[in-house]
Amino acid sequence: MSFTLKDILEIEVTPALGCTEPVAIALATAAAASLLPEHTIDHISVWVDPNIYKNGMAVTIPGTGGMCGIDTAAAVGAFGGDPTRSLEVFETIDAAALDMAKTLLDQGGVDVHLLEETGLHVKTIVISGKNKAASEIKELHNNIVSLTLNDRPVENSPLLSKMYGKDGRSPLALLEEWLLSLSLDDIYELVDEIDEDDLAFLKKGVDYNVALAKHGLKYGSGLGIGKAIERLLKQKLLVKDMAVSARILTSAAADARMSGVNLPAMSSAGSGNHGLTAILPIWAIKDFVDHDEETVLRAIGLSHIITAYVKAHTGRLSAVCGCSVAAGAGATAGITYLVGGNAQHMAGAIKNIMEDLAGVICDGAKAGCALKLNTAAGAAVQAALFSLQGINVQDTDGIIGTSTEQTIQNLGTLSHNGMVETDKTILKIMRDKEKARKQR
Repeated sequence: MSFTLKDILEIEVTPALGCTEPVAIALATAAAASLLPEHTIDHISVWVDPNIYKNGMAVTIPGTGGMCGIDTAAAVGAFGGDPTRSLEVFETIDAAALDMAKTLLDQGGVDVHLLEETGLHVKTIVISGKNKAASEIKELHNNIVSLTLNDRPVENSPLLSKMYGKDGRSPLALLEEWLLSLSLDDIYELVDEIDEDDLAFLKKGVDYNVALAKHGLKYGSGLGIGKAIERLLKQKLLVKDMAVSARILTSAAADARMSGVNLPAMSSAGSGNHGLTAILPIWAIKDFVDHDEETVLRAIGLSHIITAYVKAHTGRLSAVCGCSVAAGAGATAGITYLVGGNAQHMAGAIKNIMEDLAGVICDGAKAGCALKLNTAAGAAVQAALFSLQGINVQDTDGIIGTSTEQTIQNLGTLSHNGMVETDKTILKIMRDKEKARKQR
């Protein structure tokens, strides 16, 4: 089975309001709650895989006035989320829903459980009087695979995924299988498929993510990394070159998004922060190169494809920071394309950034992600420019393979096999911190 560029964009690139892990939790509880005859909720139980747990613990949830946590996401989703909004489920949260959610949370009405399995997985049960509604999400953050009311399957709901074919496999699984079979030359040629509709969609993603960056720069949201870099420029402690421009725009957007601002991001490969990293470094350097907007958007399209390609190797969620190695690889490929490089330069740039950032861990979604996106954006520019100067990491180095494809495969092996215990250790540290905070 083969796919088109349009298929990749449809499956992998979509708007998301808030961090996609709390979003998935809220979508699951909102979907379950929508089945209840009465919208009074007595108790919510949530089960999540380790990486959903890790990414859902500390990131601020839009519309909550600064609240965070898996239990919070579950409660506000159940009381005020609109499941028909998919990854923008938080858009409908209002004061009344938030008050009801806080009351349930204060009463201890939400319990959270950790699944042992890996892979994106959320299960919820929402109880209202004698009625019990349940939902399940798998593989994709908005992929609702099961709904039940009082233990009876609900099979005609429009909320249920239509993605699974007769063989039980989802388009994502089939797409990733196909991506794994491609060479970088194959991917490079997909850029030629971009048509006017695709360009309009890619520009929409730019508009979404630039709006987040502007908010971050205006208000100094979150850690305020983007705003701080701007101040350093005014103080003449930094010079605004391509790398610094990429860092400002990308980190400012992450500052805003991780602080829970009520603006959607255009996500890539299941992550809003991936989307920021895949898009904004390329958009930021457009003023340094002599190209029209269409060429810039084609570079962004290439970035999305490479991001999906790397994620197909590393897994949807892992101990490796996908913004660094997946979206970072996408961004450096797009930058290489934009500054006049060919497929060989692109391959070298991806190797360079893999060698640079392969060891960056994912320790959950939080305000500090802006630092990692800042690093990834700057490294993406650097890796591309180095490659154009003939600087390419050799295959004698560490996990670097004889080809870029082999390097990405090695990264996948590291992610799936080598980082398993690392991921467990990261999660244990985070859970111990959470328990300590609750005991204070």
